[in-house]
Amino acid sequence: MSKYVSTKNIAVALAVAFALIFPHLGFKAYYLHIAVLSLLNILLALGLNLIAGYAGQLSLAQAGFFGIGAYVSALLMLNFKLSFWLAAPIAALCSALAAISIGVPTLRLKGPYFVISTMGFGEIVRQIFLNWQTVTRGPNGLTGIPAPDPISLGFVRLTFESRVENYYLILVVLLLVLVLYYNLVHSRVGRALRAIRNDYIATQVMGIHVAFYRILAFAGGAALSGLTGALYAGYIRFVSPDTFTTGESINILIMMVIGGMGTIIGPIIGAVFITYLLETMRVFAEYRLVIYGLLMFLVILYMPKGIAGMLEALWHRLHSWKKEA
Repeated sequence: MSKYVSTKNIAVALAVAFALIFPHLGFKAYYLHIAVLSLLNILLALGLNLIAGYAGQLSLAQAGFFGIGAYVSALLMLNFKLSFWLAAPIAALCSALAAISIGVPTLRLKGPYFVISTMGFGEIVRQIFLNWQTVTRGPNGLTGIPAPDPISLGFVRLTFESRVENYYLILVVLLLVLVLYYNLVHSRVGRALRAIRNDYIATQVMGIHVAFYRILAFAGGAALSGLTGALYAGYIRFVSPDTFTTGESINILIMMVIGGMGTIIGPIIGAVFITYLLETMRVFAEYRLVIYGLLMFLVILYMPKGIAGMLEALWHRLHSWKKEA
């Protein structure tokens, strides 16, 4: 067990080190942009994983929460000249409140009924962005969104104008989120969520407040998506309804499932894999859904626990071979 833990820690340290030096490896600006999108997608996949992977409630509302975060932060900065560092947490809070407002009546639904209700919510949000033109400027979107405000640390002044600077900002946020995420899923709350996912009736019999924990997970995942929306708006400097579609929610779902739902490493692997896959498939745009469907079929058939589950199984198999040798 100690060897497994030490190897896992080394792998995590190497991954973090690679992420820190990535902008200085000489890749083209395009690849750095894809890396930034990968970091944002990791945050989105982690948000969905909290409600679907741990609490067992599949949601297609993440693009809606993502959009709420992006629009709220952008409007606060554009119309009220609010600092990004205040707009971002307010955006996350607004997404969480939206999740609570729909979670209270809908989280009692099961299976496809809950999925359909969350998909409907996501589409309602997009239609608001599209048609409330006096506020959101409709299909034209919001332009001229300011970058995150500079931070002065003694003799050092951090700015977030360039792509590299935004990369490091989002990476730092992701690392902080991962620390909090790890502590959460290994806490009493995380154990309660897994119990609800594994056996809903037994969990109720044990006296665990199922509705409370599901709403907590739903609101937490929405808040993380809202924060991601604020980071996205600060990086792209433009938001429009076309970004926050049901297709985006499905992309986030695929990232989580292919990577391995109910784990921390799974959404990370899935988000990076799918983000780069989408870019490479641009030349096959007409066949993207076919490739997606085939990929999902193969993963569900041969890797029901996702890429993370496959890697863990390979590790245990290699470990057992070493013991036998």
